[in-house]
Amino acid sequence: MITEPEFNALIEHTFEALEEALDQIDTDIDYQMSGSVLTVEFDNETKLVFSRQPPTRQLWLAARSGGFHFAYDEAVGDWRGTRDGQLFRPFVVDQMQVQGGVTFEWL
Repeated sequence: MITEPEFNALIEHTFEALEEALDQIDTDIDYQMSGSVLTVEFDNETKLVFSRQPPTRQLWLAARSGGFHFAYDEAVGDWRGTRDGQLFRPFVVDQMQVQGGVTFEWL
């Protein structure tokens, strides 16, 4: 298991990269960082809520389709879903399209 400082650094890097990618979207979406939570709100008034979970060293995503937990996979350099093994970045791209109708590129 990664240490808490390593976990916090990975989360910070992930959130910064996500915010940079969100800034590149032409569609008007709102996002806000508050403490350890990053919330993305779409025009249809739905939200994606990303939160750090230090006790479990996981990154959680709450979406209209459910709650998803991701643990960091050093081998691939991305977070991996704890239930189905899917990678975080492609999953976020998919959720942006499915939930918000937003074409989003984040590789």
